[in-house]
Amino acid sequence: MDDRRPAPERPARRARPAQKRSTRIEVNGWINLDKPVGVTSTQAVGRLKFLFNARKAGHAGTLDPLASGVLPVAFGEATKTVPIVQDGAKAYRFRVRWGEESATDDAEGAIVARSDRRPSPAEIEAALPRFVGLIEQTPPTFSAIKIDGARAYDLAREGETFEIAARPIHVYRLALVEAGDDTAVLEAECGKGAYVRAIARDLGRALGCYGHVIELRRTRVGPFSADTGIPLDRLPDDTDLMARAMLPLQAGLSELAALPVDRNGAATLRRGQALLVRGATAPEGPAWASCFGAPIAFGAIEGGYFVSTRVFNVKG
Repeated sequence: MDDRRPAPERPARRARPAQKRSTRIEVNGWINLDKPVGVTSTQAVGRLKFLFNARKAGHAGTLDPLASGVLPVAFGEATKTVPIVQDGAKAYRFRVRWGEESATDDAEGAIVARSDRRPSPAEIEAALPRFVGLIEQTPPTFSAIKIDGARAYDLAREGETFEIAARPIHVYRLALVEAGDDTAVLEAECGKGAYVRAIARDLGRALGCYGHVIELRRTRVGPFSADTGIPLDRLPDDTDLMARAMLPLQAGLSELAALPVDRNGAATLRRGQALLVRGATAPEGPAWASCFGAPIAFGAIEGGYFVSTRVFNVKG
C-alpha cells in the first residue's frame, strides 16, 4: 500500500512589476543661479533638476534660506568640478543690526544679548582692519560643522552643549558701505570656510554693542558672479532663458590654467596616466586639459607633467 501524500501545489509566482526606466537625461554643465530668499539650497537644486529633467545635479556652497544670491549648480560631469568652485573666493553684501546678538548670528535665532550702545561710522571703520587677512574665526553654533560626526546645527536644535574650535580663515576685503543709527551695510570677500555671520557677531562684540546679520546676499563664488545670475522664478516660463542658462562644464574651471592637448594626449589622460607637457612656458600648478574644445580632465602640472585628479566622461 502506498501511503505517500501528494506534494502540495506551490503557489503561482507573482510576476514582478517591470521597473520603470528613468526618463531623465544626461545634462552636463553649470547654471549660475540667483537664489531667492525663502528657498533652501537643496530645494533650489531640486527645482532645476526637475526643470532640466537632469539625472544628476549638485551645488557649490550652501546658502541659508534667509540669504539670496549666487548659488552655482552643477549638472552631470560638471559635479566633478564642484570642489574647485567651492575653493574659490566668495563675496558678500550684508546688513548688520547693532544692539542685539542672536543664537544663530542672524535674524532667525532668539536674541541672547542686548546693548544700548550704537557704534559711529568712524568706530566701525576703525575696527574693520582687525578682521582682514589671515584670522582665527569660531564658526556659528548653528552651522554645518561636524562635532563627533554630528552637524552642529542638529546638536544646537537638540539643546546639546558643545564647543566649536576656532580655525584660520582668510578675509581679503571688508568694507563699510553705509551706516545708519541701528544698522550698517558691509561687503566682504573671503576664502573657503569663512562665515559672514561670525564676522558680524565678532565685529559687534569688538565694538561693544553686539550685532547679527539681518540681510545677506552672496555676490560671487569663484568664477560665478551675481551680475550674470539667473533668477529661479523666471526659468519655468522663459524657454529662451532656459536655453541660455546652461553654461558649459568648463565654466567651473575658468580660474585654472587651460592646457590644450591632442587626441593622443587625451587618450593618455583618459587611461589615468601622467602626460608630458611640452614647451618651456608650461604653467605649474592647477590646470585643466581640453582636446579640440572638449574638457578631458583637471589636475595639476608638476615637474613638466600634467597629472589628472578627475577625468571627464563627455563626448567631444
